[in-house]
Amino acid sequence: MSYLIKPANYKPILNLQQTELGITKIKDFFQANLSSELRLRRVTAPLFVLQGTGINDDLNGVERPVKFAIKDLGDVQAEVVHSLAKWKRLTLAEFNIENGYGIYTDMNAIRADEELGNLHSLYVDQWDWELVMTNEERNTAFLKAIVRKIYASFLRTEYLVSENFPAIQPVLPAEIQFIHAEELRQMYPNLTPKERENEFARKYKAIFVIGIGGKLGDGQMHDGRAPDYDDWSTIAENGLPGLNGDIILWNPVLEMAFEVSSMGIRVDKMALFHQLELAGKMERINLYFHKRLIEGTLPLSIGGGIGQSRLCMFFLRKAHIGEIQASIWPEKMINESRASNIPII
Repeated sequence: MSYLIKPANYKPILNLQQTELGITKIKDFFQANLSSELRLRRVTAPLFVLQGTGINDDLNGVERPVKFAIKDLGDVQAEVVHSLAKWKRLTLAEFNIENGYGIYTDMNAIRADEELGNLHSLYVDQWDWELVMTNEERNTAFLKAIVRKIYASFLRTEYLVSENFPAIQPVLPAEIQFIHAEELRQMYPNLTPKERENEFARKYKAIFVIGIGGKLGDGQMHDGRAPDYDDWSTIAENGLPGLNGDIILWNPVLEMAFEVSSMGIRVDKMALFHQLELAGKMERINLYFHKRLIEGTLPLSIGGGIGQSRLCMFFLRKAHIGEIQASIWPEKMINESRASNIPII
């Protein structure tokens, strides 16, 4: 079901022409900074992959991929990607990327099952990135170091925006705050996971929640994750499980926690078996991607996705992702948005 948040007395700081200029500046500047910070090389990515290879990202396991038949291949089915989490790891191996270096790409996807609203669209655009790492780096210290590098790129980008559009002033703190999902649950035991994020993000303005995908102390997950890319089960810092997480910022326009990136250290062979067993998905062992991982022909890696429209929405202080990208919206949402001074494209 679609939803619409209508901030009181909302008025866009930038007009349509300024917004398009801002989008261009943010995208050009941020991807150059991300590439420099993490030593990433740009590669070209697919919009779709063959069905049944295990390459497509299953997200929470319930979203339906957009499918179509390829006439020239005997009507074999292809799927529009949900993300490129597994494809990137295959590409690291194909390009023979050395340790400490990686790749990034523009990921475009269609997610037909999204609940449309201020933050979610049918159209998804991300910078998907993946970095080769060593077995000794499979720990939260390395995870946090990478998060801090990405956050440094956020800070520089926010400064660029404020220099070009003085009406937009920086709001991000100098440092990002880390917390495990279980620690967050214990801190706010009577709140839902999203409510916990809201409270913590309201206080610290920029946070990274570790350990998303596995069950917490109350038997519930903070949020869902597929079992075959992020490692959410390996016991790490303070005896808590998980080597992944989300970067979340406090959105001053919507006054809520605002996820801009999902990322993590990827599964090794042991974590893959464990998580597939926990998820009841052991049949995936025979798929192409999973065979490659088990055979040891894929490098250890860390990676994630950073929402392009989400980031532009945050830095340009927009109330709706439809102010950044062209998509399809319910007619009621379009009408209500215009009545609330939210100019959906």
